[in-house]
Amino acid sequence: MSSAHHRKKQPALVRQQLLEVAARLAASDGMAAVTLDAVSSASNVSKGGLLHHFRTKNALLDALFENLLEKFDADIEELMRGDPQPQGRFTRAYLRAVSGLKDRPDDSRSWTQVTIALLAEPRLRLRWRQWVQARAEEYVGTDSSLDAQIVRFAADGLWFSDTLESHDISDALRRDLINRLVELTRK
Repeated sequence: MSSAHHRKKQPALVRQQLLEVAARLAASDGMAAVTLDAVSSASNVSKGGLLHHFRTKNALLDALFENLLEKFDADIEELMRGDPQPQGRFTRAYLRAVSGLKDRPDDSRSWTQVTIALLAEPRLRLRWRQWVQARAEEYVGTDSSLDAQIVRFAADGLWFSDTLESHDISDALRRDLINRLVELTRK
């Protein structure tokens, strides 16, 4: 008998490992590199084991997107806990989470690939739209002002700019931009 028959099965850990490998492949080589064969090989999980968790490449990519969204939500929640002012709290946390991606290269690379996939994949765009809508409804009492909406659109622009590396701005200018946007959330 092989050692696979004797080792303890840990499906949640295997699933997480597969998602981490898929994220690494996407970050280093692009979404096209995330194939079932590549993920299976890089994770040392049999193709059958991979298919047990993700029946198709789309199922794997959807799970990768959901995993990144969960991390993003956790970042926002943590930032909100540290902000005592309710008015605009979600918007400030969203801005800080988006602008902070640049300082976390692994997350930034993963989000870069997912952002590119968002543009091409209707089901991922729909899922992002649902996330945005759910947050808008959840924080309607504190984050629905015109200024808060402007800040979130600016944060999305910053995210897109970081993804495309299209604007070369100094750290000081970036900090001033973010501080000015934070000021808008307090109105």
